[in-house]
Amino acid sequence: MKDLKILFAEDSPTMRRIIMNSLQRIGLKDVLEAENGADALEKLNGQTVDLVMTDWNMPEMNGEELVKKLRSDQKYEDTPILMITTRGMKEDVITAIKAGVNGYIVKPFTPDMLQKKIVELVG
Repeated sequence: MKDLKILFAEDSPTMRRIIMNSLQRIGLKDVLEAENGADALEKLNGQTVDLVMTDWNMPEMNGEELVKKLRSDQKYEDTPILMITTRGMKEDVITAIKAGVNGYIVKPFTPDMLQKKIVELVG
């Protein structure tokens, strides 16, 4: 699992730091950080990643739009996507799954929860 390349999109600097610390704590170092969906697509720029993690509510391009964009691109149609969000309503989870996410975590979360979800998605 240590060799995974991860991209995550999160507009809150505090939350980005929490996610980055959590990933480092579980031994994941190859991480691209993005401030929103548009920034995420720019940072990806055709690169291969093993996992995409995204917040839902972000300016410019939200998580749902990012997921749909990635799923419409042959290069990323099978890339695991984990949504990490404060939106915990059943309807939100269903909407995210329909858009193409593979996993869903509601904030706040622990590094253990994050690790368990990542292992579920990428083995």
